[in-house]
Amino acid sequence: MTPTRNRLSTRLPFWLTYVFLYAPVVVLVAMSFNAGGSPYAFEGFSLRWYGELAGDEEILHGLVNTLIVAAGSAALSTVLGTLLAIGAGRGTRSRLLDVVTLLPAVVPDLLLAIGLLVFYAAVRLTLGLHSVLLAHTVFGAAFVAALVRTRLAHTDPSLEEASRDLGATPLATFVRITLPSLAPGIAAGALLAFTLSVDEFVIAYFTAAPTEPTLPVVVYSMVRFGVTPEINALATLLLGVSFTAVVAAQRLTRTTTPRAPEANG
Repeated sequence: MTPTRNRLSTRLPFWLTYVFLYAPVVVLVAMSFNAGGSPYAFEGFSLRWYGELAGDEEILHGLVNTLIVAAGSAALSTVLGTLLAIGAGRGTRSRLLDVVTLLPAVVPDLLLAIGLLVFYAAVRLTLGLHSVLLAHTVFGAAFVAALVRTRLAHTDPSLEEASRDLGATPLATFVRITLPSLAPGIAAGALLAFTLSVDEFVIAYFTAAPTEPTLPVVVYSMVRFGVTPEINALATLLLGVSFTAVVAAQRLTRTTTPRAPEANG
């Protein structure tokens, strides 16, 4: 086999996979700029449906609820996930503890949603935005802990030891040494927790009050009667938010490889 044919045989499946994954997304974005009312036939470029979207009170209400839940759950997830990562990485080290910490991230959403709903009923907690916020914090903290734990593995523990040897208190060491070194991972975890909360549907559907739906629940109720260009416009905006957050998280978690010291001549 010639080198050209060899490269083609290896790259063709790669690009076909990308086309399979992202062609529907490209079509969705293109149809959000459709001038006509059909979600399947493009009739010309227009921003009409973005204007319709801005005036839809039901969607705006769901968007406000989603932002409240996402911001609150991201804040709680960041604090709890960071403490979990530091405790598991610097304190009690146990494989069982690691599994328990990451379990909410790998448990199926449906199972987690039903479990939370049963728990809320057992403790007689009324459903609302607070119940969705707490539910999203459960799995968000697990993702934050995973990212911060990865960042923690690339930090030098001798810096913390040196700080304590020089007389710094544990709190001062945490604020001046540990926290700054973990800041990229913490910021990436917060962005990821926010994005996951914005996009999450199953848990919100089970734990939200009927009068306080989040945006994904509102979209689901609209899609049941057919997809409209307005839904395409909303999906395009959510795609942009998710893409921006994921790229920012990826850049924040990128670690640099230290250069080897040059030999003296």
